[in-house]
Amino acid sequence: MVHTGACIASLLGQGGSKRYHLTWRWLRYFKNDRDRRDLITCGAAAGVAAAFRAPVGGVLFALEEAASWWRSALLWRTFFTTAVVAVVLRAFINYCNIGKCGLFGKGGLIMFDVSSVNITYHITDLLPVIVLGVIGGVFGGLYNYLLDKVLRVYNLINERGPMFKLLLASTVSIFTSCCYFGLPWIAKCIPCPEGLDETCPTIGRSGNFKKFQCPPGHYNDLASLFFNTSDDAIRNLFSSGTKTEFHVSSILLFFCAVYVLAIFSYGIAVPSGLFIPVILTGASYGRFVGILFGSFTDLDQGLFAVLGAASFLGGSMRMTVSLCVILLELTNNLLMLPLVMLVLLISKTVADAFNSGVYDQIVRLKGLPFLEPHAEPYMRNLTAVDVVRGPLVTFSGIEKVDNIMQVLKSCKHNGFPVIDEPPFSETPILYGLVLRSHLLVLLKKKIFLPSRDIASADFVEQFSSVDFAKPGSGKGLNIEEIEISADEAEMFIDLHPFANTSPYTVVETMSLAKAQILFRQVGLRHLFVVPKSSGRPPIVGILTRHDFMPEFILEMNPLKFYPHFWSNGS
Repeated sequence: MVHTGACIASLLGQGGSKRYHLTWRWLRYFKNDRDRRDLITCGAAAGVAAAFRAPVGGVLFALEEAASWWRSALLWRTFFTTAVVAVVLRAFINYCNIGKCGLFGKGGLIMFDVSSVNITYHITDLLPVIVLGVIGGVFGGLYNYLLDKVLRVYNLINERGPMFKLLLASTVSIFTSCCYFGLPWIAKCIPCPEGLDETCPTIGRSGNFKKFQCPPGHYNDLASLFFNTSDDAIRNLFSSGTKTEFHVSSILLFFCAVYVLAIFSYGIAVPSGLFIPVILTGASYGRFVGILFGSFTDLDQGLFAVLGAASFLGGSMRMTVSLCVILLELTNNLLMLPLVMLVLLISKTVADAFNSGVYDQIVRLKGLPFLEPHAEPYMRNLTAVDVVRGPLVTFSGIEKVDNIMQVLKSCKHNGFPVIDEPPFSETPILYGLVLRSHLLVLLKKKIFLPSRDIASADFVEQFSSVDFAKPGSGKGLNIEEIEISADEAEMFIDLHPFANTSPYTVVETMSLAKAQILFRQVGLRHLFVVPKSSGRPPIVGILTRHDFMPEFILEMNPLKFYPHFWSNGS
């Protein structure tokens, strides 16, 4: 749901889809980087709100995990989005409750619906909760480690083509089916409890009591978990007052199976997701711990399942505030707040000692330059000029068309400094920043100047803001598609009206840590590094997201990272 919401928001942010005739003129006002980022953030929050009926949790999820640049305007926009989702979802739930949705309304719109119970606990009950948090941190760290190794192998397989993707997905599907249909044969049949409100065993629909080759009046508890949908299985594990419905061996076997399957099912060409498998895995070992500590605590096994899900979520995803609120909204029980907070903090602290969160590992594995909210300690010993790459490519305020074409063909940079030189200025000065996309629009329009002169007002009026709007995904201009004649190549373009004349700049001696914080908090794409002294070129270099990545910094400054290694002559 998070991915679906983000995809829909991205589609709206790029102006719709011309291929499927889903375009509206008013969407062009959102075709810029900032609004597209805001829409995707709101879409991710809406996905969480719809999946877990957690509007506030969706806002906090976007704040804690989805957005790298947060501000007050984005806060109320995501809150408004999740509020609309909550109202629309409630309307659909009421509509389906009267039986007009068929099988679609049987739990599909409500992912989990755990009935509230009175929770009372004492100081002695905190020991199993602490143990559960430690177990969640260890299992979460191990899960992230194994998932990273598996995804690296999957990437090698998926790069070989669509047939290998299909073969990989088919192999994992067959293995999953063998586990789901083979493991219940190991479990023993259990007599149906007395005094139930539902039929036991349940046949042909979701329920806690699957017959699966058992005699009349008996059910297979392991089959009741495997042969249900994931949300029904989680609901069964979360249910209170069910101490005798699941055998300890079945819970342990189910945990081992879903733990392994959660690792191998992610990364294939099937949208298996992370949230639901992680919740299901955590709920299974949480209930197992509840069975083991049953004689030492009065806490219900269903509560242990909820806390187990929280511990595994905290140990794998490393989120705290948003997960706490999501679980409270999901279970509709405020009395769980202290226990959920405790188990989340412990599991995250333990797991942080092993590796980073699963989302951070996936982003790093994909090679995306994601900036952390804080600067690394080693950045304090470096300056901005230490990570500047060369050679620097610049344009004059009035540039020759042929020069622009050659530069755009020879490099992939997305931003270029504009330098004013005599006779347009007394000394070379930094005028501003021009984007690659804007240069492509200027070349495509072919509105050139015959001589190296300042453009008139009529020249600028031939362009509109719509011409420079951000294109949809994969629909941008390409330099190879632009053809320029020999006469046009000798003409000029005045870049002054199209340059950003107030780009963010830092002096070359500024700490790299300060530059990284400025870059992230303001949401920049380019940061100019200017010289500290006069008499030098007006710009030293440009910093982008890639320049703040640890592997690049290490490559640029090996002596500052390994001084002993180099001093020994190794």
